Amino acid sequence: MELVLLALCGCTSSDVVGILRKKREPFTGLEVRAEGERAVGYPAVYTSIHLTYRVRGEVSKKSMEDAVRLSKEKYCSVSAMLEKTAKITYTIEHVS
Repeated sequence: MELVLLALCGCTSSDVVGILRKKREPFTGLEVRAEGERAVGYPAVYTSIHLTYRVRGEVSKKSMEDAVRLSKEKYCSVSAMLEKTAKITYTIEHVS
């Protein structure tokens, strides 16, 4: 199940990096961390997942929010699949 979260982090980070590059945003790094809660009974699917995006560089807040939203709503197939059973939330942190 940890690999499922890793797949989600990889999928969304790939999307966000691509979008930021297309917008010519000067980011120097991106880290995505996932924490999930699973159902009590079997199958113990994820019921909620929280993603933390840590971006480095001079990226505008709006560009980063747009990139994460587009990944979640349009591009990331792992996110689309997991949203069938889990509520996915996120926070964005700008790191110096």
